[in-house]
Amino acid sequence: MTDRNFIPPTIAVIAETDDDRCRRDAAALALELSLPLLDGGPTATIERPQFLLVQTSRRLELRESGRGSPRPIYVDFVGGPQGFRRLSGPSRRQPIAIAVGLRGGPATVVDATAGLARDSFLLACLGCNVTAIERSGVLAAIVKDGFNRARNHSPQLDAVLARLNFVFGDSSRILANMIGPDAPDTVYLDPMYPLGKKAALVKKEMRICRRLVGDDPDAGELFEAACRVAKKRVVVKRHLHAPPLGPKPTTTHRGTRVRYDVYRIPT
Repeated sequence: MTDRNFIPPTIAVIAETDDDRCRRDAAALALELSLPLLDGGPTATIERPQFLLVQTSRRLELRESGRGSPRPIYVDFVGGPQGFRRLSGPSRRQPIAIAVGLRGGPATVVDATAGLARDSFLLACLGCNVTAIERSGVLAAIVKDGFNRARNHSPQLDAVLARLNFVFGDSSRILANMIGPDAPDTVYLDPMYPLGKKAALVKKEMRICRRLVGDDPDAGELFEAACRVAKKRVVVKRHLHAPPLGPKPTTTHRGTRVRYDVYRIPT
């Protein structure tokens, strides 16, 4: 379900260089996502889109159009702030690890609102077996590109990626099929929600993700679906002062800027 009032931004695909491989990859991506391809041909005369999916010689990037736009968004599982080099020894004492249930040993987790798979990757680094689900084709393409570039980097990183299964699709439908032995220990949710008038400026990635997918008006339905499927708990990531997504949580683990509401499933 999507917000009926949400108007998605215009997006096009382009190859940054004339390299044959870049051009082929850009053309294939445009076809896969049903997006216009800016290649110097007739489609290049369309009105300039608000976002560009740019196939470079190194990676796939999402860029905002216009002067003064922020730096591009891409997924890097090797380096950068979220990369494996920084997460090679993450603490199991941090709030997200405690919230998903790692104190009881390895857990199977479904991240039903994966976005750019930041939290999914962290959970995999912590030892969880994670299924990450994202319903935006554009975000999914960026994440898959990150996976492809990270593979075969090192045996340690390959072991982490082997614990992370990324799926493009509708979380409610996918969760409905996770029954019996396929049910996860934990379902993890980080839904978008309408910002209040006094909300502080959000981070660039979150702001752009919001422009791509809008709010999540079906977050309540997804929460109910998660509660039906999870064996042990549902975890909802919220800003510190945001209202709970569901009823009063069983317990809450607070970080510096966010909290994790835990709903234990009765056995």
